[in-house]
Amino acid sequence: MRLGRRTLLRAAAAATATAATACSGGERSVQVAVVWSGAELGRFREVVAGYGAPVRVVSAGNDIDAFLRARHLAGTSPDVAILPRSGLVVEYAQRGWLSELSPAASYAVPPGMADLLAADRRRYGVWVKAAHKSLFWYFRSMLPEPPATWDHLVAITRRLGARARAGIAPAPLAVGAADGWVLTDWFENVLADVTAPGYYEALARGEADWQSRPVRTALDRLAELWSIDGAFPGGPRRALLTQYEESVIQVVHHRRATMVFEGDFVDDVSTRFRRGPERPSTFRFPGARVADRPLILGGDAAVAFAGSTRGVELVRWLSDGAAFQPWLRAGGYLSPNVTVPLESYRDPVRRSLAAELRTAESVRFDLSDRLPGPFTGSDGVGIWRIMQDFFADVTDGVAAAEAVRRATGQLAAAARAAGGGR
Repeated sequence: MRLGRRTLLRAAAAATATAATACSGGERSVQVAVVWSGAELGRFREVVAGYGAPVRVVSAGNDIDAFLRARHLAGTSPDVAILPRSGLVVEYAQRGWLSELSPAASYAVPPGMADLLAADRRRYGVWVKAAHKSLFWYFRSMLPEPPATWDHLVAITRRLGARARAGIAPAPLAVGAADGWVLTDWFENVLADVTAPGYYEALARGEADWQSRPVRTALDRLAELWSIDGAFPGGPRRALLTQYEESVIQVVHHRRATMVFEGDFVDDVSTRFRRGPERPSTFRFPGARVADRPLILGGDAAVAFAGSTRGVELVRWLSDGAAFQPWLRAGGYLSPNVTVPLESYRDPVRRSLAAELRTAESVRFDLSDRLPGPFTGSDGVGIWRIMQDFFADVTDGVAAAEAVRRATGQLAAAARAAGGGR
């Protein structure tokens, strides 16, 4: 989102007032800006209540980047921020906004994740929350035999789609296509399955061609599935108006769809809206093979802004997995720290996923979160918008070859504009 001058001035004025309030009356609080709201915000406040100094947590909303840019312009940057995209950590570090960090001795994350928060071989962020993004959710009573391979998923979708068109069964798939990040998560899981690890990483680094055969192959697969008649409740146009949470509700409450794909955070929505005693089960995002399927991870990283010694100290404390015990006990939290004992998880779903983090042989990090500038995506722009356009094409009768040609052309152009590849 691009902020106008008035918007920036309003944000700056509000930030100055916030800073003044935080300084009044005794010891100044360590200020932390987060994207979380609702239950997640409440749980994080419980976490920092265990810190040895006052901490003031501010929810910046989904566009925390715009919020932090306004704060920086006003000279009132918080001490710490929890960022949802590793690309932002690198960008801020290169701009000189962040302090170099040294995490706690117990800090250990899956291979490759720590490198994503470094610039010029220096660490500027630590992972504090993980997201497992390779899961489908369903009820066993509605799908006794979940698919184990991509071809099996396509076959089941065709069979259930025909039953849905006849009005005798729910649609096979719910998808929150109004949220572009849901579609990029689909794309990343398929791309990781059809490409070698090095090629996926090269795309993230801006060193590979977005019009290449691996990218076209991934989009061809998605076109094959998404174009199935009867695949989505209410049809594909309704899917483009459906947000992520509503897609989960279509499965767990209304039973209008049989399966929904998204991360471990689906469980939080299901807990609030599930109807009946049956808990949803999960299966891994299916690939060409049953074994060796890549695992897509997302996550939130803590950074300390330049000049804030207290911010550096708080981030180091947060890097110790033990700091998050209140959230672990409450449920709804997956730690990126593989040293956290599995018995710390009260939540059986995330206990199982935490075990998988320790054994997964092939891990990739969320691609769109690593792309530069506006290419990374947000509402109506970047890779989010491109994937929504692609979804609209393949579900509206555009031939797959033409839809893929359009999408890869848009991806290549967006990468060039952002300085992120070909």
